Amino acid sequence: MQLDVKKGLALSISNLRVRVGDTEVLKGINLDIAAGEVHAIMGPNGSGKSTLASALSAKPGYEIISGSIMLGDTDLTNLEPYERARAGLFIASQYPLEVPGVKVQDLLCAGLDFIDEDEVFRLLDEVSTKLEIPSEILNRGINVDLSGGERKRLEIFQFGVLNPSFVVLDELDSGLDVDSLNDLSEFVKNVSQENGTTVLAITHYARVLEVLQPSKVHVLSGGVIERSGGIELASELEEVGYGA
Repeated sequence: MQLDVKKGLALSISNLRVRVGDTEVLKGINLDIAAGEVHAIMGPNGSGKSTLASALSAKPGYEIISGSIMLGDTDLTNLEPYERARAGLFIASQYPLEVPGVKVQDLLCAGLDFIDEDEVFRLLDEVSTKLEIPSEILNRGINVDLSGGERKRLEIFQFGVLNPSFVVLDELDSGLDVDSLNDLSEFVKNVSQENGTTVLAITHYARVLEVLQPSKVHVLSGGVIERSGGIELASELEEVGYGA
C-alpha cells in the first residue's frame, strides 16, 4: 500500500558544518541525492557518519554552524524533529532507545491519523507479518526488553508502516546477524523500489550494500566527503581499508 506522504522528494546538503561540544566534526558536507535513488556513506570510526545522521534528525547537542539541508523544497536546517518527520524524513537509529509507557501501536496510529483507523490496523498487521514481529511487541513500550537486533527490526517496521519519502539507515548492520541483516535490507529495498523511497545507508561494511545496491557510494573521512563512486568502491574499501 502506498500512502500519501509527499513522494518524490530529494536531499540536498550544502556546505554543512556541524559542531558537537567544542569540536567541529562535519567540516563542509556537500551531497545531492535524486528522488528514488539509493546512496551509501562509508568511513572509519570518528569520521562523522553518525554525526551526519544526528544533524539530519535535529538531535540535541549537534549544532549546525553553517550550511543547509533541503528535503525537496523544504529547508530542514532550522526545523524541529517532528517538522522534519512531517516533511518526509525518517531516521532508522543506530541505537534505538527504550520509551517506556508509549506503545509502538499507539505511536504509529498517531503518526497515521490522516487515514482510517481500521486501515491503520490492517497495515500494522500486514507489515508485522512480513517482518515476523509478534503482536505483543506492538502493545508494549517502544523497545522495552528487546535485544539490539529486535530493536533494529522494530525500527524497520516503523519505516515500513509510516512509508516516508526519505529514509536514513544509520548503521543498520550494527547488532544484527547475517540472516537478519539480509532480511531487513531486502525489506527496505522492496519498499523503496515499490514506493520510490530515497535511501541513504550509513555503514562500515559492504554487506548491506550487496542487497541495497546503491547507485553511489561516498567515503566520509575527517568530516568531509573525500571520494565518491559506484558500488565497486564499497568492495574496494573492504579489500584495502580506509588508509589507502
